Amino acid sequence: MNKVPMTAEGFKALDDEFKRLKTEERPAVIQAIAEAREHGDLSENAEYHAAKERQGWIEGRLAELEDKIARAQVIDVSKLDGDTIKFGATVTVVDEDTDEEAVYKIVGEDESDVKAGKVSLSSPIARALINKEIGDVVEVNAPGGLKSYEVLKVEWV
Repeated sequence: MNKVPMTAEGFKALDDEFKRLKTEERPAVIQAIAEAREHGDLSENAEYHAAKERQGWIEGRLAELEDKIARAQVIDVSKLDGDTIKFGATVTVVDEDTDEEAVYKIVGEDESDVKAGKVSLSSPIARALINKEIGDVVEVNAPGGLKSYEVLKVEWV
């Protein structure tokens, strides 16, 4: 069973979603199915079919979340330190072509959010940054072509 690395924040988000689906969404869809059944003929009952489809999605998502929670390897980033980039690091880089700075936090796949500066451990930028240090230059094969970044800062927040 492969462990899934994630921050405490990412684990809490998965756990919160699991609890919400189980305690709110699941009972609501069961109620919707019961109400739709009362309308009679199920073969042409769009409400019933929509509720059953939603139920299937909820049950699938619950199983997926349960698996990820069971395999979670929660890493407390606040206890990490050092100059070498690894999981949980918040890294400031500068694009060598445009001189634009960017800040990325390397997180688990389920908690990545590029707009919030959180990149998945398996993303091209994170893979290029792992095991690098301040002053190192990395080349990333991005969708727009090859990009070069210099590592300016490594933080553990």
